[in-house]
Amino acid sequence: MKILTTIFRALFILCLPLFLITASLRIPAVSAYFYEHGFRQNQVGLTTGLDDSQLKVVARGMVGYFNSNQQYINLVVIKDGQPFQLFNEREIDHLKDVKGLFQLDGRVLLITGAFALLYVLFYLFRGEHGRRYLAWGVVGGSALTLGLMVLLGIGICFGFDQLLLDFHLISFANDFWELNPATDYLIMLIPRDFMVYGTVVCTAVTALGALVLGGAAAGHLWFHRHGDKAATAE
Repeated sequence: MKILTTIFRALFILCLPLFLITASLRIPAVSAYFYEHGFRQNQVGLTTGLDDSQLKVVARGMVGYFNSNQQYINLVVIKDGQPFQLFNEREIDHLKDVKGLFQLDGRVLLITGAFALLYVLFYLFRGEHGRRYLAWGVVGGSALTLGLMVLLGIGICFGFDQLLLDFHLISFANDFWELNPATDYLIMLIPRDFMVYGTVVCTAVTALGALVLGGAAAGHLWFHRHGDKAATAE
């Protein structure tokens, strides 16, 4: 029984970073504002020739595609007063692969979230000893998450291009992601600096989640530790 308890605790500690990371990665999958802000920040209207209203169409179209059953994206915008098919075949194939990653992310989020919830509920109702045991697990998982985010932050600051290249080589089994910034609208819309912005946002949200959970768990442990000391002194 003790071995199983130790195994489940280790799984929970490992599960927490996965849950927080995959939760933060839902932002590019569900938030049109994420894209709209990134478009404005990187002034992609100048490179694409699309005005703000059409960039909003792009943002909503991409989010809608990522959350649909549609296999391939079909995004038409108005450019120079004429309907324009935004993405070419190569870009469409790459977005299909990206959608697959978002779907995988959603499945990992669901699995880790379900496991974490069951673990929390199990110990939450096992008295104060169970809640303290749970709190230590949350502290451990949060600390691991923050450590990973610190490493990622260092990678962003000192080697983002290599980090981005490694991510694409690991994540995709083809070279559809190798796009031409002079002709391909997908890379015009989401250039390197946009990817930096997205990575920083997801890293910050993950770290914030870890700080909140870890801080709450540490506060619980501190409060009850001092409460026990005060009771003993009396």
